[in-house]
Order: sequence, then structure tokens, then C-alpha cells
Amino acid sequence: MFPPAFLTLLASASAAVAGVVDSSLISKRASSVESCPGYAASNVQHGTGSVTADLTLAGTACNTYGTDLTDLKLVVEYQTEQRLHVKIYDAAQQVYQVPESVLPHPSNGAIDDQKSDLVFSMVNKPFSFAITRRSNGDVLFNTSGSAIIFESQYLRLRTQLPESPHLYGLGESTDPFMLNTTNYTRTLWSRDAYGIPPGTNLYGNHPVYFDHRGSKGTHGVFFLNSNGMDIKINNTAGQYLEYNTIGGVFDFYFLSGPSPKQVATHWGFGFHNCRYGYRDVYDIAEVVANYSAANIPLETMWTDIDYMDMRKVFTLDPLRFPLHLMREFIDYLHSHQQHYVVMVDPAVAYQNYPAFNDGVQQNAFLKFANGSVYKGVVWPGVTAFPDWFAPGTQGYWNGEFDSFFSASTGVDIDALWIDMNEASNFCTYPCTDPEGYARANGFPPRPPPARLGSPRPIAGFPADFQPQCTAQVSFNVNASTYFGENIVILGSSITLGNGDITQAPGMSANNYPIWNAVVDLPTDTTVTYQYVRSENDGSYIYEKTNRTIHTGACNGTVQTVSDTITTAQGTPKSKRDAVDSSVPAALRPYLMERQSQGNMKGLPGRNLIDPPYMINNFAGSLSNKTLNTDLVHANGFVEYDTHNLYGTMMSAASREAMLSRRPSRRPMIITRSTFAGAGRQVGHWLGDNFSDWDHYRWSIFEMLEFAALFQIPMVGSDVCGFGGVTNDILCARWATLGAFYPFYRDHNENSSPPQEFYRWPLVAEAARNAIDSRYRLLDYIYTALYHQNQTGEPLLNPMFFSYPNDANTFSLQYQYFYGDSILVAPVTEENSTSVDIYLPNDQFYDFYTYAPVRGNGAMLSLTNVAYTTIPLYIKGGSIVPFRSSSANTTTELRTKNFNIVVAPGLDGTASGSLYLDEGDALAQPATSVISFKYSRGQLSMSGTFGYNPNVVIATVTLLGANQTASYNNGGYGGNNDGRNGGNAGSNDGNGNYGNYGGNGGSAGTFNATSSTMTYTVNAPLTEAFKMNLGGGRKF
Repeated sequence: MFPPAFLTLLASASAAVAGVVDSSLISKRASSVESCPGYAASNVQHGTGSVTADLTLAGTACNTYGTDLTDLKLVVEYQTEQRLHVKIYDAAQQVYQVPESVLPHPSNGAIDDQKSDLVFSMVNKPFSFAITRRSNGDVLFNTSGSAIIFESQYLRLRTQLPESPHLYGLGESTDPFMLNTTNYTRTLWSRDAYGIPPGTNLYGNHPVYFDHRGSKGTHGVFFLNSNGMDIKINNTAGQYLEYNTIGGVFDFYFLSGPSPKQVATHWGFGFHNCRYGYRDVYDIAEVVANYSAANIPLETMWTDIDYMDMRKVFTLDPLRFPLHLMREFIDYLHSHQQHYVVMVDPAVAYQNYPAFNDGVQQNAFLKFANGSVYKGVVWPGVTAFPDWFAPGTQGYWNGEFDSFFSASTGVDIDALWIDMNEASNFCTYPCTDPEGYARANGFPPRPPPARLGSPRPIAGFPADFQPQCTAQVSFNVNASTYFGENIVILGSSITLGNGDITQAPGMSANNYPIWNAVVDLPTDTTVTYQYVRSENDGSYIYEKTNRTIHTGACNGTVQTVSDTITTAQGTPKSKRDAVDSSVPAALRPYLMERQSQGNMKGLPGRNLIDPPYMINNFAGSLSNKTLNTDLVHANGFVEYDTHNLYGTMMSAASREAMLSRRPSRRPMIITRSTFAGAGRQVGHWLGDNFSDWDHYRWSIFEMLEFAALFQIPMVGSDVCGFGGVTNDILCARWATLGAFYPFYRDHNENSSPPQEFYRWPLVAEAARNAIDSRYRLLDYIYTALYHQNQTGEPLLNPMFFSYPNDANTFSLQYQYFYGDSILVAPVTEENSTSVDIYLPNDQFYDFYTYAPVRGNGAMLSLTNVAYTTIPLYIKGGSIVPFRSSSANTTTELRTKNFNIVVAPGLDGTASGSLYLDEGDALAQPATSVISFKYSRGQLSMSGTFGYNPNVVIATVTLLGANQTASYNNGGYGGNNDGRNGGNAGSNDGNGNYGNYGGNGGSAGTFNATSSTMTYTVNAPLTEAFKMNLGGGRKF
């Protein structure tokens, strides 16, 4: 298996140009990369567990995409027996390197190179190096045959590969799980990627790949580089993989394997619900109540940016999500063992309000070279962006969290959702007029009409959430408009904006040219109003005269008014999109002044906007729809080099901020943008997917990449899809699949119909079934998460991880193991009730019936798979801890006893584990780490028993049982007083049970249909025991 050190690297990580580079050499490609001379090694030194050398340009510089650096350094470190570090960097140490403050580098154990699983070898001229597996001589990485290129803005390194390799990783991507190896490019550059289209760069960057070679073993290669890059895989000159990056250094970690294997809150594994488009606090309360009425367990309610005042972070919409009602709503959730999460974006509205003013005061925002705050456009309109490298930013972020999310006076969230942190910027580069762009494109978007109370009773909620005494008026106006022009209604009531045009409700054009809005108004009141044309440049055309209406009585019939607008259609304005640079040319020299020599913060004189080598960024230029790449951070780093770190740095800062407000609780955070090592801080949802079968399928292997390869175990996709329109069959299938994501949340956008699980009978049934299975397995998967935290062994396993020598598993991407023991094999075709699954040559058991199923290394056709279920199998050789029943919340679930399911393998043995703790505390006061073993008919439980869950093992179920064997020895032996376990019980269940005296278990009950034997034992989980289950098996 991969050693913990490697997986910790990914989980906790995973002087030629001493002066200014000649920019004239960068303006065009001077010669083909094939003419580059490479380097020659000299002064080669071999130390204890290390190799160093000087590398000198071996011929005439090619200056293909910049200036060739003439002098480099090579450092090789044998850090552990399974990990080898190879680094090639500039001798002057000016070139940017990923800072350890962002990604802590693993320590160097400096072992004797003869003890390493890996062997480093090199050719001096032209310099190349190779990595070989010591045990079998297999060459894992070999750069010979292609010159290494190290230029001011371009690095290239190519390794040879065997024919038809099995490669995985290099995310984030929705391309197939096993990488294409012919004419394929994977680009790494963080991007707001709505729809997560295949073949493009997405939100995050994980430059690690796994090379699986069957019986020869599996190795990993991690490239520690945060610059934009194209990784090309092709077979035109023999099979190869080639790195093409626009900066940084060559910094590789090689992991020997040879096996492909090697904490969030407990409640975080519950079911979560969200929607972008909940209009007010009554809306979200009604959803919570509806889930309860439908008997679908809801653990956590989420709110998207709807809760903000005009989309400004650290604010509440005072009309739709007022603080007193929000606190009342959250109190209701907490009193019902439920939780609440909201979204926070990095972009802060460039407006006179506390969050912006505080950031300016603490120098927390990115700035232009002239010292002015950099402006972009996001949801609230013109925005500033935190500079995570600035010394005042963490304190600023902590302060906003402490205040806005205060448990006593603010919005008392239980976890955090962070988004738009690639960073996303709606304004097209160069964005010289962000104010004009925001006005022309409708940012911030107009909120929905405010309501004075809930339109319907909400069961279980307090009086403030019940219908109030209001009048309703349906406003209708005949108004012809051009595309992009809209109609709003402005009046004297608070629900008509009360004179504030930004709060005036928009009208619907569903029956164009009739525009409509149904609005709550105070009863028995005269209200003035007018219709206003909202133009596409952000301006307004007002009517000259107000209209009036006198409202009716409390909750009476909806009043209807029909009007014709008195203003003429406006004239469409062309949207400004200037093409000049967003930073005046006169200021550009200042961009490099803060970069001194030898500080690894980047070479001076580079073209930071349009580098000579352009990566295949789907958004176009590097700065388009994101931050300007020539921005200089407070510590001298440039955005060009650190762009891919922005999301991970926000994650780290947000984790600290959550700890600042709740120091003793685990800060569960779900983020969109990630970099290698993010898994030690946050979980990840897979972004803005669509409601279709492709995205349903892609979610499976994308989830496997993050959990198994990138070491971000808390991962999941928006169940039923974020964009587009779902349907009951797709959503039912997705509800069952999502139950076997680590992170399980239904979420969709405001332009799509609501898709809460209770809206279709079929989906509701599927959700109830799936959540029942998920919750009964919750301690099992929580235990798997604990093991991933401790050792790196993933809580989700691709098929080839579990069967590395079975070539049939290498390309499987739609079935996987949930933990080590539960095989998930979903139906993947639209409207189908059948699926062909692969069962390796091993013993399995049907999850639902426990019936034995013998795998023969062949496909198995499943038919009549109901839309409300998902095929699941227990792998032979496993012992799985189930809760005896499900529950409505994870808190209630923790009161349920356990049923231990023993599923013997082909050799008649089985094993498993169970981790128990309090579930939410950062520092656990007590834990239990329990091991189960079954062999020769005896089940034993041992380990550490520091945590008392106040429940027992109520039953033990043996699968594959044979009635002819002896199963009547149902007692167990305890040893909590330090003595050996007692003897197994006799036929009547009585025996010697250590200090338990005569309290024995019952004789087993045999089920001939499923070939199972079930024992009632009621054994505590506070000490070791042994139990005789008999030895019969039936396969």
C-alpha cells in the first residue's frame, strides 16, 4: 500500500537570469522546442540518502517561450522507503516555488538509498533521470530521449511510459476515470466552470497521477507546481506523458506503492438539502417541515446566496431573511437535532458597508500597483477580493465570522460553504469599467418580491412562521419591451421597495406583453405605485404619475389590477467591453518592484498577462473571468503564479475563522476550488452540474478521483443536478446513488423547478430507502473516514484498488467500493431497470437479502432493478458494523444498537473495524478503535475502548451459514477485568463469560432463504469479547 507519508503529503499537502529577462525574446517563439539543448550535469555529489548536482545549459539557448536559464540545481532526497523527492530549480532561487505556508512539504527522513523501494539514476549529458522500482527493475519514470526545458515562462519535461498504460488522476476533470493516452491534453488552471464540461479545465488542480501496472505494482507521481499547465499524453514518439507549465520549478515526489491503496463531523454524513432560489426564511422553513411530513430524514438545511442583502457577504436581507426570524429558524433546527449551513463567497461588495470598510482598514484586499483596491464584478456588483497572503487578512476574516456568525447575536451556522473561489470574476478581461459592466449585466440581481408572512401554515414552527394578516394584489401591466429591458413595480409599501428602486420587485414576462407580479401588501391601506422600465445599462425610465390602490381585508381574495404602461420602450444600449489594459502601462514597472532576488517569488520582467506559451484555458486568456494575473500580492507573489492556490487559501483562512468562533468544534467546510492538500482542511462538492444522465454518470468517477486519488474524502455531486430540469426517474436513481457519496446533498438553481425529494412519490420512496441504508452504515463509513485521516487509505475505492491484479477492473468507472466492503453498482442508463456489473473472482453477498453471490471474474446481468433501489453487495472477508435501524437524525441514530454482519471470504475468514467518538469535538475526550476478526468459527472483538456509546451489539449475523453446522453456541466471553475471555456458551446459551457470569447470548436463528445465522448477544462496546459462531459455510 502507499505509506501514510505519501498519503499525508496529499492529505496535508498530498543564476543566468540574475537580472531582468530580455522581454524582446519573449514576444515570439524563437525556435522549435526540438532545438533546445537540454542540460549537462556536473559536480555530482552523493550523500546519505541524497544526490546533488549542478545543471548547466548544454548548448545554444533555444529561447522558445522565454529565456533559457543557464544554471540549475538538482536535489534528490530519499525521504522514506516509499517516497523519493526530485527537485530541479534555478541556481539563483528567483523562480517561484509553492510556499510551504500554503502546502506544507513532507519532512525528509534521509534514509540510506539502499533501503529505498525506488532507485534514482541519471545520465550527465544530456542530463536525464530515471526512477526504477528496486524489487523488479521496472522503470517508472524516464526523461531520456527528450530535452528538459527550463525557461523564464515555460518548463517542459517528458517521461516515457509503457504501451497502453493505465493512468488515473490529474484533475479536476469530467473526462473518463482512466486517462486517454492518445493525443490527450489535461489543462490545470482554476476556472468557474458552469456545467463542468468534459475536455476542459475545471475548478481545482491536482497534479498527481497513478500509474497502475497490474502485478508489477502501482506508483504515484506528484508534481508540486501551482502554475498553469498543459499535461499531454500521446503515443506519437512512443508512449509518453509531458508536462508543459508556464512557471515554477520541477518538484516531483515519487511514491512506490506498490498497492494502489496506502475528519469531518459525524453529522456531516447525514442528508443535506439546498436550492439557489429560496425566496425567504418562510420558504426554507416550509422545506424543512415538508421533509418531516414526508418522513424523509433531513439532517442539514442549507441556504445559497439568497439570504444576503443584495448579495453582499456578511449581510442578511432585512425583508426576506431578517435576523430575528433567522435566529428563530436556526433555534428550531437545533432543537430538532438538525443543522444549518450558508454560503460565503470571497468577493466583498465594493460599497460603504462594514465588511468592505473593515477590509480596507486592515489592508486585506488585493490592490493595483498604485495602491488602489482591485475591482471585479461578482454577484453583488463591483467587488473587492481578499489577498490571502496579506498579513491582516486572517484577522479581518476572523472578525467578520465572529461578528456575523455569532452564536449569541448572529447567524449561528454549524458548518460553512464557500464558492466562487477560483476566483470567479464575471467581468470579461480587461474589465476597465466594472461599474458599467455590473449595471449592464444586472448585478446584483433583483430579489423576488418580499412577503409579509408565510402564505401557508408551516407545521411545527412557531407563530412568526405562520400566515400573517396581509392583502395580496396581482399587478398586471401591458408593456412592450426590447430584449434585455425589464419591468419593475415601485411603490410606497415595503414590499414594493418603499421608494428604493433596488428593492422594487421585478415582474414576470411569462404572458408577454403582459407583465405580472403578485405582491403582499398591508390590509385596508392606500398604496401608491408606478411601473418602471429597467434598462440593459442599469438605468431606469419612470412613469410621470403614481397610481394608487386601496387594499382589502385580511387574507381575502387576491385583488387584481390591469394597467398599461405610460412610458415608451427604451433604446438598447451597447454593453461596454473595452480592450485596453486594466492597469495603465505607466504603472506596470511597479509590479515587479516588490520581488527581490533569491526569494523564490518569481523572475522579474515576465509577461504576466499573455505569456508566450498559452495553456489550453477554456476561458481564453489567463485573466479572463478571474483575477488579473499581473496583480501582486502583499508579500510579493504574483497572481500569475498563485492563481491555482486561491481557493485552497480561502479554505484555510475560513477554517481558521470557523475555529475562531467555535474553537472546540470541528469546522466542516465544503469548497468549490481546491489544490493538492486541500483535503486536510475542507471537503468538496463537484460544482455546477446539470440534471442529465451524463452528469449522473460522471459524478461517480469524479468522486472517486477526489476521495481515492486526491485525498479529499468528503466529496459529492449536486444530487439530481444543479442546472436544467430533472425528472422523477433520474432524480430517484440519483437519490439512491447520492446516498453512497460521502457528501450527500440535493441542490439546484433558481431557474430550474424545485426538486426536493418529497415532490415526487417515486423519488420520496427512493430517498427513504437509500437514507435508511446510508444511516445504518453511517458508523461504517465514519470509520473509513477515520482510517483515511490516519493512514490515507481511502474511504471510497475504485475497483482496481481492491483487485489490482484483475485487468478487467482497470477501466471500470461506474462501480466502486463504499469503504472496503460495500460494492456499489448503480444502474447508469436512462429509464433502464437493468445493468451489467462486473464481479471479480471472489465471494459476495447481496446487501439486502444477505444471500451469497459467487463472483467469477465475469459480467453479471441484473434485471428488474426498481427505480427506488440501487444494487449493493457485501464483499466476502468483511465484518460490517450496522446500526440496527435508521433514524430521522444522526443524533437519534447514535442511540441505536449495532448489528455486526460477518461475511466470510473464500478462505472462511473475515475482518472489520469500528471507530467511535463523540462526533463533533475538535479534540475528542475519548475514542474507541475496535477490530473484529472471524476465523475458524470464532468472532473476536479487541482494541481500545475509551468511548462509551451507551449502546450494545444487539445481534451478530453470520452470512453464508450452513444449517448442518453447530450454531447453538451463542454466548460471548468478556475480559474487562483483564482476564482471558470466557468460554463460548453451551446449547442453552449459558456459560462462563468472564466477569459477566451467566449472562449468555441466545442460540442462533437460521434463515434458510438467505443462508444466515443470527445471534442475540447484547454485548457492550466497552471491552473485548470472543464468541463462537460455528464454522459452517455455504457457497
